[in-house]
Amino acid sequence: MSTPSEPDLSAIVGERRRLINLAYRLLGSLAEAEDAVQETYTRWYAMSRQRQEAIESPGAWLTAVAGRICLDMLGSARVRRERYVGAWLPEPLPDHTEWFSGRVGGGGAEQADPADRVTLDESVNMAFLVVLESMTPAERVAFILHDVFRYPFAEIAEVVGRTPAACRQLASSARRRIRAAEVPADPAAPTVPAAGQAGLVRDFKQAWEAKDIKALVGLLDPDATMTADGGGLVGTVLRPVEGSERIAQYLIHIADKAPGLTLLERTVNGRPGLVAQHAGVTVTVAAFSLAAGRIARIWAVRNPEKLRPWTALASPACLTSQSK
Repeated sequence: MSTPSEPDLSAIVGERRRLINLAYRLLGSLAEAEDAVQETYTRWYAMSRQRQEAIESPGAWLTAVAGRICLDMLGSARVRRERYVGAWLPEPLPDHTEWFSGRVGGGGAEQADPADRVTLDESVNMAFLVVLESMTPAERVAFILHDVFRYPFAEIAEVVGRTPAACRQLASSARRRIRAAEVPADPAAPTVPAAGQAGLVRDFKQAWEAKDIKALVGLLDPDATMTADGGGLVGTVLRPVEGSERIAQYLIHIADKAPGLTLLERTVNGRPGLVAQHAGVTVTVAAFSLAAGRIARIWAVRNPEKLRPWTALASPACLTSQSK
């Protein structure tokens, strides 16, 4: 059997980053996205050379297969998440300058392959991903493929196994969910400037470090909500904490229980966020959503299985310079 020519192989491998980007948005988990893409390539290479050559657009084939795999995974994930301990949150991603993979070398942290990096735009901010979790698997696939990746409904129909008209309705329903949650559906839509959010997150960090409950309350929307995800593997609240005063009191309680906790300003899913480290180990990654100049939502991911990309960040000197 002849082997694929180098240009053909390069074209196939070159699709990996796009597939990772698609799968992460569909699944909300980098680990599951990697598994889905790996399975996609396994199916491609399992075909004979003759069948591969008969495929007019390998990129379209890979996308369709990855979409179907993710659709199946979303269906089974809904069942798993019903048994999940506490709230389930998407896996947070660091900025590309701090991109590490804890899955390499049996858990050691090494620089990840650039092909595995997820493009950090508004379609991966935590608020957006949380709303995606409220959608049915078919809604999510139709919406992401069409509104984010701009695939025509005729091609999406082949992925979800429905008519183009039905897929159009699925995407429309998904948009209504997005609008109801006041989250931009279009990655190009205007949002709160990152500099403004960064300043608010910095003030929040300083107030938390000072255990200034009055300052914390002033930075939070009165109806703010904080949701934590420990997955039953670490201690955390199982239900959302609601209201600025209750959140502030809870944060002070955490600070009192964990002396030596270090807070670092970091980019989380493309937006300013915070990372909490204890004895040099990342224990929490927090993402924020703003409303009327205050913090309206806090998502705190504590499940260690979701913090693998954060297991090592940068040199101490770099950490110090970035946290200022």
